[in-house]
Amino acid sequence: MISVKNGSEVSCTCMPSFNVVRRNVSRAQVSGSGPPWWHGAVIYQLYVRSWRDSDDDGYGDLRGIIERLDYLSWLGVDAIWLSPTMPSPDVDWGYDVSDYMGVHPELGTLADLDELIAQAGRRGMRVLLDLVPNHTSSAHPWFADAASGRAAGHRGYYVWADAGPDGGPPSNWLDFTGRPAWQWHDSGQYYLHNFLAGQPDLNWWEPAVHREFARILEFWFERGVAGFRVDVANGLYKDAELRDNPPLDSGNPLEGAWGLRFVYNFNRPETHGVYRDWRKIAESYSPERLLLGETWVPDAQRLAAYYGDGDELQLGFNFPFAFASFDPARLAAVVGQTLASLPPGGCPVWMGSNHDLGRFPSRWCGGDERTIRLALLVLATLPGTSVLYYGDEIGMTDVDVPVALRRDHATLDVSAGADRDRARTPMPWDGSPGGGFTGPGVTPWLPMADPPVSSVAGQRDDPDSVLSLSRRLLALRRAELGGSLAGFENLVAAGGQWAYRTGPLVVAANFTDRPASLPAEAGEVLLTTSAEGAPASPGVLRPWEGVITAGRTGTGVSPR
Repeated sequence: MISVKNGSEVSCTCMPSFNVVRRNVSRAQVSGSGPPWWHGAVIYQLYVRSWRDSDDDGYGDLRGIIERLDYLSWLGVDAIWLSPTMPSPDVDWGYDVSDYMGVHPELGTLADLDELIAQAGRRGMRVLLDLVPNHTSSAHPWFADAASGRAAGHRGYYVWADAGPDGGPPSNWLDFTGRPAWQWHDSGQYYLHNFLAGQPDLNWWEPAVHREFARILEFWFERGVAGFRVDVANGLYKDAELRDNPPLDSGNPLEGAWGLRFVYNFNRPETHGVYRDWRKIAESYSPERLLLGETWVPDAQRLAAYYGDGDELQLGFNFPFAFASFDPARLAAVVGQTLASLPPGGCPVWMGSNHDLGRFPSRWCGGDERTIRLALLVLATLPGTSVLYYGDEIGMTDVDVPVALRRDHATLDVSAGADRDRARTPMPWDGSPGGGFTGPGVTPWLPMADPPVSSVAGQRDDPDSVLSLSRRLLALRRAELGGSLAGFENLVAAGGQWAYRTGPLVVAANFTDRPASLPAEAGEVLLTTSAEGAPASPGVLRPWEGVITAGRTGTGVSPR
């Protein structure tokens, strides 16, 4: 059990490790040899409750995903990552798990998930689940037992501590809402919750927690799940002495929040041992399973640490890239720093939107279609793995959700544009009542855009639409960059431009309202973001236009 300031529990000072037995799994979802499948792949993040409501209850579900798999195959994605599907009281919409080996009954059944995995596999797509190892729901049986008393068998599964010398919380840690991260419990101690009070943090100093999660990974891997997106991957271990966090001395939201730096309650060095153990489990399956971490860190060096020496996470989200302004110099710098920092063979991950940050068509692009097209080109042509959030491919923007209709408990009363519900609203499939998301007359769980945004049906047959561009981009990416870690080189470009070589291609992007010249390294234009067709004149970029060209011969670079 983790040490406490005034208690009698024994402090654990070493990390447990466990042997993993290699096995062959007959239910392997998609087999193959060669480079890992995620090198050059496009992963599509799908918020299950907002994708497709198959039973007209206002909530998306697993059968709704099955009904739309052909669309994802047509679009050209390689894998889908599902928002939490496990049973939960939904205090944090599935990120408060009450059973790690089941399916939320509002979303479907275990048989539905098995069918989804099988149907996706037949279309050449893999399925990733969301795994939440930092905390559970307070409704989880582990916590129910732990809360029954200090001598409870599961007490050590969670972080408990006596009051501080002043009778208050044992440290100055704050949860992600800015409130104290310690909740007093009538069993006579505080418990830690870095998120909501209904999400008590697990104690990874406890060896039994490691054993539980090894079983959880194996349970899902043996059902054919291709891997996990690991929630709060930079969390898990907490400082054994529960020391106070120091003041925040920068404005970078990745360094800390509410005036405190994330030093003692996140990014502890012992966490890396967990991923070394999990990597052994992932590699014991054929094909190898994927661990994609929500690595909330402020710079490339600390991101690279979660890749270890190629023995921890295979992928880690690049939040400095997502938080960067949509500025060519800033983006080029983040990309260059990332590629220079990752270990040999390390695969970078690029995304602009997700369920917490909001949508890049709003945050980066202000809803401007030319800028949205440019951002999609960038996301599709950087080397490594690209992650699209549902609706990115149609340029879907954030929706202004009135306070009375919000469902996210953590952001019910924040100002518009800061709530998380704005990026979780239903997918607009068509222009019918219910938008094709749910049946006519059914109220969706979150409101759809008003006035309606352009739908999938409204864009699918338009060759100049954002959706058609997205599909062309993914097809070109697969043909030219898929299956390998493409070489990358930032090229010299004038102010307001970004040019780079990626594999055999040269990409040029104009981030200004003025025409610009293509770089000398650019060859034949293969694709343009402009809806008007080819560039106006040879060697010229329109304002806010990006192009993909064949690189001129003799100027290639070797893969990393």
